[in-house]
Formats: sequence, structure tokens, C-alpha cells
Amino acid sequence: MLPLRTATLSDLKDLAVPTYDRSRLTTGIVHFGVGGFHRAHQAMYLDRLMSAGTAHDWAICGVGVMPADRRMRDVLRAQDGLYTLVVKAPDGGLDARVIGSIAEYLYAPDDPEAVIEKMASPGVRIVSLTVTEGGYNFNAVTGEFMADNPDVRHDLQPGASPRTSFGLITAAIERRKARGLAPFTIMSCDNIQGNGEAARRSFVAYARLRDPGLASYVAENVNFPNSMVDRITPVTTDDDREQVRKRFGVDDGWPVVCEPFTQWALEDRFGSGRPPFEDAGVQVVPDVEPYELMKLRLLNASHQGLCYFAWLAGYRLVHDAAQDPLFARFLLAYMEREATPTLAEVPGVDLREYQHQLIDRFSNAQVRDTVARLCAESSDRIPKWLLPVIRRNLETGGEILLSTAIVASWARYAEGVDEQGRPIEVVDQLRDRLVANARRQRSEPLAFIEDREVFGDLADDERFVSAYTSVLGSLHRKGAKATLEDLVSGLV
Repeated sequence: MLPLRTATLSDLKDLAVPTYDRSRLTTGIVHFGVGGFHRAHQAMYLDRLMSAGTAHDWAICGVGVMPADRRMRDVLRAQDGLYTLVVKAPDGGLDARVIGSIAEYLYAPDDPEAVIEKMASPGVRIVSLTVTEGGYNFNAVTGEFMADNPDVRHDLQPGASPRTSFGLITAAIERRKARGLAPFTIMSCDNIQGNGEAARRSFVAYARLRDPGLASYVAENVNFPNSMVDRITPVTTDDDREQVRKRFGVDDGWPVVCEPFTQWALEDRFGSGRPPFEDAGVQVVPDVEPYELMKLRLLNASHQGLCYFAWLAGYRLVHDAAQDPLFARFLLAYMEREATPTLAEVPGVDLREYQHQLIDRFSNAQVRDTVARLCAESSDRIPKWLLPVIRRNLETGGEILLSTAIVASWARYAEGVDEQGRPIEVVDQLRDRLVANARRQRSEPLAFIEDREVFGDLADDERFVSAYTSVLGSLHRKGAKATLEDLVSGLV
């Protein structure tokens, strides 16, 4: 069994490998949050360009800031930044290749100064982010930057060694300014509506806490393009690693598996140049909003529409639930009746075809995406992906029953006990509060949605409350499947 590293690439006979000279790559992008999605998406697009003979000065330096990132540091360093990307087709076919666009990896707690200096080097022109929805540190309801975050408070102390992406990146901007270098572009690749603007708000807010003059400089000189990113990328399992070993004869400590579909719509707003992303299939557009709202309110919100009902109904893999006609009808009805009416026309996209394509993607049994992954960190996801649909339809008099049912299914799931009395591991940064609220709701039906930090003033809206309490009561009396059947059968 061959270990995956530069020295063994020429010995890999059944696996596509980089054909470009990786020793001649130079770093142009520093990326925070090197996980499965980044490696199935942005790093893959850059590898395409490099394989075509371009973008060799746009290699990636990955950066980790969280304790969990130590493992990625160890794997990528042992493998010279290489990893196997395995694309799994619904018919069982595999398309695998070794990706070579990550040239180096730095773990910030090891040496924060090295991370800052890397970003301050002249060759770096983009700093990109996949730090999850919660990584931007703003309140989901108010949109305000949370200055009381302990790590933010630490980073703002004079002489502190930065712990956060805000502290590290802002220090690098300040250093470049002092050296007379143009600022890099900050490119968010996270699932947030207006992710570039969200990043801008957070970084300007952090800089203002540090130095108002620096905040003005960031606001006036740093570009924050918006983007929409899409590719279903489940968590890598030991079975995935074993499959790579047996099928391709390579020992890869952290391969990535994903679906065939991939999309990236990117606003063309860069201050110091960019790779020719359009040559790799990226949609470089003047306005990303139609694409991002389509994805957030159809794909992402539908994931939430599936996951809580699915877990309560006994499903543990996404494709099993998506292949259930009841779940498919519910999701399509949500998309057609409630989500799509909140969307503008999306250039080049047939929304009805896109909706049915989503059901096919969710049903891909080869990807083996887990319901638990979709249920995690809901307090970051629901307010950004689903609640805007409800609020928009409340404003316009549109339908809200199905989207409100999704909220009720989350509330029932958050009780932490399934329909057979078995414990549910609720994974959420607000877990303790959410579970405590959910467990009061059998006697206090509004306990969960009265959390204004998550739901704002929705608990004051009579139409929303009526729909919510009706579905929540049904979930308690009848269970998830029977509730779904009633919801679907009641559609005209």
C-alpha cells in the first residue's frame, strides 16, 4: 500500500494525479477552514486551472485555527498537501483524482506570527474563508458583531497573540498597509446570504474595536466579493478511506468524497487580481444574489426540511429519506409553494428543473450523507436559510405552513429524545438553551420560538404561531411520518 505523498505520485497507476510541477507553485491564496467542502470545491477548481497550465502562482496555503484542525495539519503535512477527491455517481461509478493545489498548511496556534507573515507576503492576493455560518461572529437576529466573544476579547488585548481569524487577518492587513502593499481580497465561501457583505461587516466591526482608523481603511480599501457555493460533501468515514485503499492502492489519511454536481457563482470584485476561475467552470457574474438565494432557500433550507423529520422517523442516511415519496413530495411542495415565490429570476436556471434535480441529488445513495450532519448547528442555519422565507411570505401574504412545519420539526428534535424514547445528540453552539426551551414546550407551546436571539419577533405573529403550534401538537400526538402525511395530503 503506497502512502500518499509527492514521492509516490509516479507510482500510482489507477489514479489521476497532478501533471503540473508542484515544486514550482507559489502561494497566492491563504484559506481559513480547510475541511471537506473546501477541498471538494475551491481547491478542486484551482487544481483544474493548474492542470490546464495556468494559476501556478495561485496555490493555496491552508490555515487552521480550531483545536480540531490539528488533525488536518498532521495529515496534510504528512501527505505534502495532497489528498484524493472521490466523486461518487448515483450509478456507483467513481471518478477519483489526487488534488495538488494546496501547497502548504499552517496551524495558527503553533505559530500565529507565521500565519500573519504569510498573509503579509506580496504574493498573497486573496484570503478565503470556509469557517461555517457561525464563524462570522454576528448575532443571527440583530446582525451585530458579538464583541463579548471570549476569543475576540482576548485578541483585542494589547500585545495579544491572535486566536481568531479576525485577529490574524486584521493584523496582516495592518502589516501590509505599513509596508505599502495593497490589501488582499477577502473571499467568503460560506453558506450565508450576502457572504461577502457579511464578512465585510464582521471584519470592519472587529477592526473598529481595535482601531477606528484601521476600520476605515478596511471599509474603504478591502474587497469582499459575494459568492454562492454548492457541492454536497459528507464527512469522510473509515469506509471511505478503506475504499480508496482497496480501489486505488493508496493510503490517504483524509480523502474527500462528494457528489458529481458542483456550482460556484462568484462576484467579480477583486482588488489585486484573481485566478481565471471562469476557465474552470466558475460562473463569474456581476450579481450573485439571485444564485445565492436560490441555493440557500431551495437546497439548504430543504436539507433542514428533510433532516429533523427524517431523524424522528428513523432515517439516518439522507438518501434513504429522500427516496421516500412522502419526503420528496413534502420537499418539492415546500420549494414550489413557499420558497420559489420569494426568489427573483435566476439567469440561466430553470427553477422547476433545479428543484427536481435537488431531490435526485439528495437521493444519491453512493454519497451516503448523514442526517446527523444536516441536523447539526441548526441555530446558525435556520435563521439564515429558512426564516427569511417565512418572513417574506408573512409580508406578502404567501403560504407559510410547510416552512413553519420545518421550524416545528426542529423544535421537536431539539427536545433531545426521539419518538421511541431514545436520546438524540443535539449538536449546536446553543445546545443547552435550545434543549431546555424545547423540553418546556409540551406545557408551554411557544417556549422554543420565544428565543428572540434566534427567532426575532416571529412569536408575536399570529399566523405563524397558529401554524407552528398546530404542527408541533401533531408531532407530539401523531409523530413525524403521520404529520408529514397530513401536511402533504392537505395540499391542493
